[in-house]
Amino acid sequence: MRRHLLLGLALAGLLAPLTASQAQEANWPNRPITLMGGFPNGSGVDIYQRKLAEPLSRALGVTVVVDNRTGAGGNIASDLVAKARPDGYTFLFGTAGTHAINATLYSSLPFDVVKDFTPITHLGDVPNVLTVSAERRPQFATCQDLIAAAKAKPGALNYASTGNGASTHLAGAQFAQVAGLEVVHVPFRGQPGAQTALLAGDVDFFFNQSGPAIGYIGQGQVKGLAVSSRKRLPALPEVPTVEEACGLAGFDSSTWYGIFAPAGLPQPIQARMDEEIRKIINTPDFKDWLIQSQGITPSTVATPAEFRAVQERDIGRWAEVIRRSGARVE
Repeated sequence: MRRHLLLGLALAGLLAPLTASQAQEANWPNRPITLMGGFPNGSGVDIYQRKLAEPLSRALGVTVVVDNRTGAGGNIASDLVAKARPDGYTFLFGTAGTHAINATLYSSLPFDVVKDFTPITHLGDVPNVLTVSAERRPQFATCQDLIAAAKAKPGALNYASTGNGASTHLAGAQFAQVAGLEVVHVPFRGQPGAQTALLAGDVDFFFNQSGPAIGYIGQGQVKGLAVSSRKRLPALPEVPTVEEACGLAGFDSSTWYGIFAPAGLPQPIQARMDEEIRKIINTPDFKDWLIQSQGITPSTVATPAEFRAVQERDIGRWAEVIRRSGARVE
């Protein structure tokens, strides 16, 4: 009798209604999702966000809304996502800047770049392109011309960045450190301001992200002197690497893009989001757009766990670059 009673209770447990949490996961998503970014309209991050949001909306059956909260090297958006509910309706378009570089560059952060986030999908590796204004700086025909000018007048040349801690900042700082240059860093709040300053001749050079740089080079407004990756970009085959053009052996300041969620995101939602994003970015058309339009190397990182390993490795890698360059943001 007791055996029958226990068996009945066990079966009742199996047939019990889903908990509120389980029901939420089973019905996800059933309302719009916010994909937050920390950089302005027109930046490389924003371009990729909007390109991804449309097919992702179709795949999930709900609207994916791009919401950019700019400032502090992406930390404002990161902080908002870190403190959001882990219910699958708030995600962050992060970068190696926001989730590896900033961990060391900033003296303090209101969040932990590892513990306060759930990794979702690695979106590809992103190089920078050393650019100068074709009209305002015609004397810099090559990277060697730029280096020679900087060494002739220490402290006279300056470079733009999209903000303290951005990859455009660290690429310039790493370049100056390795080449032995004394140059002045001029941070802007995003890519448009930095690009405008370059075209106006207010700054001498700019390690712009590959996506926007490809467009400006194609229009003839800027000249690409070198790419910061180890290999040339298929979209800019005529532009040499920093190692080739500048004589700086082993130079590499490529970063990456990736999707994060608040810590505590249920694993089924993490897995579904990763699956849908991975399907999109691995289609031939999307890959071709990444390579030819944005200069981004498609991701070979297969899982969220592998993405977390890449992030943790790069925290250490960039900590060394920051230490050697002396870059710091209070």
